[in-house]
Amino acid sequence: MSELATKPDLTKKAPPAPAGPDGGRSGLTAISDRLRGGDLGILPVIAGLVVIWTVMQILNPIFLSSANLTNLAMESVPVGIIALGIVCVLLVGQIDLSVGSVSGLSAAVLAVLFVDRGLPAWVAVLAAVLLACLIGWFYAQVYNRLGVPSFVITLAGLLGFLGVQLWILGSKGSINLPFDSGLVTFAQLDFLPPWLAYTLVALGAAALYATGHTRAAERRRAGLPATSERMLVGRSLALLAGLGIAVWYLNRDRGVGWMFVFFLALVLVLHYVLSRTKFGKSMYAVGGNVEAARRAGINVKAVFTAAFVLCSTLAAVGGILAASRLAAANQSSGGGDVNLNAIAAAVIGGTSLFGGRGSAFAALLGVLVIQSISSGLTLLNLDSAYRFMVTGGVLLLAVALDSVARRSRVAHGRA
Repeated sequence: MSELATKPDLTKKAPPAPAGPDGGRSGLTAISDRLRGGDLGILPVIAGLVVIWTVMQILNPIFLSSANLTNLAMESVPVGIIALGIVCVLLVGQIDLSVGSVSGLSAAVLAVLFVDRGLPAWVAVLAAVLLACLIGWFYAQVYNRLGVPSFVITLAGLLGFLGVQLWILGSKGSINLPFDSGLVTFAQLDFLPPWLAYTLVALGAAALYATGHTRAAERRRAGLPATSERMLVGRSLALLAGLGIAVWYLNRDRGVGWMFVFFLALVLVLHYVLSRTKFGKSMYAVGGNVEAARRAGINVKAVFTAAFVLCSTLAAVGGILAASRLAAANQSSGGGDVNLNAIAAAVIGGTSLFGGRGSAFAALLGVLVIQSISSGLTLLNLDSAYRFMVTGGVLLLAVALDSVARRSRVAHGRA
């Protein structure tokens, strides 16, 4: 009897490997596990950016000049902000095809109220943004109450609000914004002084370490694996060095534009909302499985409403900044490839078309890819036809990678 009691149970699994001093696995192990599970994260888009920048620099040495990169960053902002809104609706498994028309309509409303009606700029901006919020709310009501697919709702919005934009602009067709206005100055001429740019870089690296350290401490108290202190310090120093070099290089020309900083601030705020708040987790849950989210007590209709409102609101902000950068609102505002580029940026950056996967950084990375292609081909004096073809190819590749990774995650989960 004593022999049976002391004999080891061979049916039990071996205990996990000893954890590090912080009670968690190493960062490299966690990353390796995610990659094996099909979670590629931002690696594909980072690799794509490296390839695009390398090829463009070889073909034209001006591409990576500080002057061109400064312009590239500023030109990325309007579409990038619109892409942030697309990330929100894609996360809940929906789509908004009208962001281009909503951005153009917002630009038209701004110009008419500010220039023709003589209202203060902030009043005109507020009116344009509130109108966009109302549009997003209307989309959500039609979807939640009538069950009309978002594809159809927003396609109707694309056509309808384009007509409203043309009607508002009237026979003039174009309204110029004053060059000395704060909007135009902000979008074209305002750049951070070098000392402030470096200060923001240092604060960003410190904030990354602080938030990571706090979260790791919470996980350790809960008995969960946590990122090691060495990894936290290492990634913060890497961010400090990378952004510091970028700021130094851009300061060789005009520096970092306030409009680009505003875009980065929006990305960080949305990232915090999506990753650290109950609302953000609800968006991922709804996008992953609507019925499961409903049974878990999530107000699914409210989540859909918030996603549509956020998308339309950010489209308005992007449209206002685009008009400010151009110093005009006209019949082509929000037209052309704005709509498709915003959607493509979100998808190329890593947001899944199937819902439930993505991040705010997808808009930033995706729009940098698209704008890099556009800038590089422009420097090569190539026709815009090549830009559309290359962007389409990159978009197809991004969706294909997402589909393959999705199947890999399913297979990994079954295993």
